[in-house]
Amino acid sequence: MKKIYIATFVLSAFFFTGCADDYLDVDQTESISTNDVELFNNDAGAAQFVTAIYNKFLNWDMTSFGWIGLSSITSDDADKGSSAGDTGTDKDVLDALTYNASNPSAESTFIANYDGINRCNQALNILPKLDKVDVNLRNRLAGEAKFLRAFMYFTLVKCYGGVPIVDHLPVPGSDADRIMQLTRKSSAEVYAFIEADLNDAIAALPEKTAYSANEKSRASKGAAYALLAKVSLYQKKWQQVIDNCNKVTGYSIVADYASMYRAGGKFDSESIFEIYAQGAVPAKGIEGYSNTQGARGTGGWGWGFNTPSQSLVNAYEPGDVRKAATIIFRNSVLYDGRVIPETVENERYNYKAYSSLYTSAWETDVDIKYLRYAEVVLMKAEALNELGQTSEAIPLLNQIRNRAGLASTTYSSQGDIRTAIWRERRVEMAFEHDRFFDLVRTGQAKAAFAVDGKTFTEGKNELFPIPASFIKQAEGLSQQNPGY
Repeated sequence: MKKIYIATFVLSAFFFTGCADDYLDVDQTESISTNDVELFNNDAGAAQFVTAIYNKFLNWDMTSFGWIGLSSITSDDADKGSSAGDTGTDKDVLDALTYNASNPSAESTFIANYDGINRCNQALNILPKLDKVDVNLRNRLAGEAKFLRAFMYFTLVKCYGGVPIVDHLPVPGSDADRIMQLTRKSSAEVYAFIEADLNDAIAALPEKTAYSANEKSRASKGAAYALLAKVSLYQKKWQQVIDNCNKVTGYSIVADYASMYRAGGKFDSESIFEIYAQGAVPAKGIEGYSNTQGARGTGGWGWGFNTPSQSLVNAYEPGDVRKAATIIFRNSVLYDGRVIPETVENERYNYKAYSSLYTSAWETDVDIKYLRYAEVVLMKAEALNELGQTSEAIPLLNQIRNRAGLASTTYSSQGDIRTAIWRERRVEMAFEHDRFFDLVRTGQAKAAFAVDGKTFTEGKNELFPIPASFIKQAEGLSQQNPGY
């Protein structure tokens, strides 16, 4: 997917640009003229609007340093890393869970996702006007836009709880739209909106196999069902988890776990939805994703942030192949022959962010696998166990363990299997941006952080702060999360 630049209008944030005074600014060039509509009134033109949404995920503010901080460095899987004196702006306070309402990473993630939502709303606004576009393609593109909008709202509700629901392109000067943009909805309302978007997407999207070779990164029906299952998991709608997992078909567990995180593993049989990164310019990769997490110091190539914790190392059982596929150790040799010398600053680094071809490039060829079939298997196992169908959950758990080179579990009680599934999620999906949110949704956070000597304050740290700049601009229409 090539990065799209459309000169006739601006695909940028309609109210979020990082400054409080700009939260409500709408660029008037977003008003698309009749001539502009005609310019894009063809199949290729229509696709550009949705491709621009995918491209947002390649941006520094969406998927890189701030997001790494919120989703990984905050968790017990990772430490800040880097040099002791390099805070990464705020990665030290994220690591210590001592951030406040002015936290830059919480703000940039909030802004970036609403920028992406604006792109979705742009596409959904223009697509019905493109009457020369094949109707099936137009419907599919709208389904992709709704899937991506749901994906971004899921990120927002996990991070911040209830947030404003901006379900259409706001009209400049409209007081009703101003209120819409600045008024937080409840978490339940956001989840309901996500579910509605995903159900619309399911009705419009094709199966993965219907896409051509150069369209593998686009959302499919299976991706929408998998995300809907995950949304249900977070709400403890156990039967819906099972039902939606059962509808994720055409995927399979790959034999070699490590292969998924190398260039040859892009869009393999286990991949359901991943952010596609082609590499350095003139292609397009994720800005700074590999570089910020690369080994630091003499013999290294990166900034050294987001390093695997000792707690994560200890979580792997002897013989688990996922350990060596997830963690780069000092004094080791990587799959491409690169030697990690004694002189690098940190003992461990994130292997899943490692690029062999673009080690020193700002943009990387590393994809982020956001939805994998292994997670679908584990979600179904968790839901079955919670409904008391433990005997049906155990074979699913063992499927994941056996692929990792481990023996089948010897546990059989519901409680033991619950703990085993949670542990399996941790080591299976380490550094895939889920651990912090898993700890919160399962109620394990306080105890897990205490092991590392950190204080997780219940009633506060489940959510990140809404940006203080947004709260100021809202002028009473929205309130800050508790504790901030």
